[in-house]
Amino acid sequence: MIKSMTGFGRCEISDGERKFTVEMKGVNHRYLDINIRMPKKLNCFETAIRSLIKQSIIRGKVDLFVQYEDLSEGQMSLRYNETLAKEYLFYLKQMEEKLSLENDIRVSTLSRYPEVLIMEEQVTDEAELWNGLKQAMDGAVERFVATRGTEGEALKEDILVKLDGMLEYVAFIEERSPQIIAQYREKMENKVKELLGDTQLEEGRIAAEVVIFADKICTDEEVVRLKSHILHMKETLNSREAGIGRKLDFIAQEMNREANTILSKANDLDVSNVGINLKTEIEKVREQIQNIE
Repeated sequence: MIKSMTGFGRCEISDGERKFTVEMKGVNHRYLDINIRMPKKLNCFETAIRSLIKQSIIRGKVDLFVQYEDLSEGQMSLRYNETLAKEYLFYLKQMEEKLSLENDIRVSTLSRYPEVLIMEEQVTDEAELWNGLKQAMDGAVERFVATRGTEGEALKEDILVKLDGMLEYVAFIEERSPQIIAQYREKMENKVKELLGDTQLEEGRIAAEVVIFADKICTDEEVVRLKSHILHMKETLNSREAGIGRKLDFIAQEMNREANTILSKANDLDVSNVGINLKTEIEKVREQIQNIE
């Protein structure tokens, strides 16, 4: 299936204690570029996340956003640092004795001293975390790939229509080329007849001029190669080969090269106009191909 590099996928998984939300957005890129934004608590899974994405995506710039919520009541715990509390009291008593100050310390006051009471996040089982995160990742990737496939098929159909149009342009050039040579010969004969009144005397010279002209404007090789490239691109689009974006781009470059040569040799207004139309369509196809994986 042809896949676009533009896509979106979102999945939310909740098991009552934890909720994972994963969003994926993709645009075209020469290589696979994955940018991940997620809570620090999940950083340990970055390698596994990248590996999972690479199983389904070959090329494109992918932005991944992960949100995590711990819905359990026991996610935080309070720890009492008894040793530090005793040290505070010890030094406060010294201050009382040496400075003759009243020691008005109370439990409520001491509890507010730094590090006496500490809020700590409960240790979470990594296997449980990954299980929930992976479910959300799998769902987001599946939907992301599906949207890419839908857009890819639309691109494919549009490119195939444009390629059929190019074949019509090529057929016109093939048909027009002999007519151009015949018209040139007729023009030469009329000019000689007008100047000399007898074309028989200059028949050999006219033939030589026509041969030179025909060789100068001959695009047979370019037309054959261009037609071959167009058919090759159609065949590639209809294949089940994965990751064909780079291959299609290379074929399009070769098509553009042949079209440039045909246009440079054109010595006929109709062929020039068709050549311009041909280059325009090739450029449109090249732009679309930039978004194919």
